[in-house]
Amino acid sequence: MGFFGFLLLGLIAGAIAKLLIPGRQGGGILITMLLGVIGAILGGWIGGLIFGGGLQEFFSLRTWLLAIGGSIIVLLIYGAVVGRRRRI
Repeated sequence: MGFFGFLLLGLIAGAIAKLLIPGRQGGGILITMLLGVIGAILGGWIGGLIFGGGLQEFFSLRTWLLAIGGSIIVLLIYGAVVGRRRRI
């Protein structure tokens, strides 16, 4: 998968993860894209450890599930850090 394909995957995976997580998350499109790309990297890494293969092809279901799962993890961590900072 190319660089721009990975960015597109991260943007869409981050947006889907944001829709799946209840509540209100801050950040605009750039934060969503950045967190989605980081989540896709995390999902690919976890997929490589567990299943022996990470992110392969753009149109692979496994690639999308790993990217969205990683994005959900990253968004939950981001929400915990930013939410804690707002309360202080």
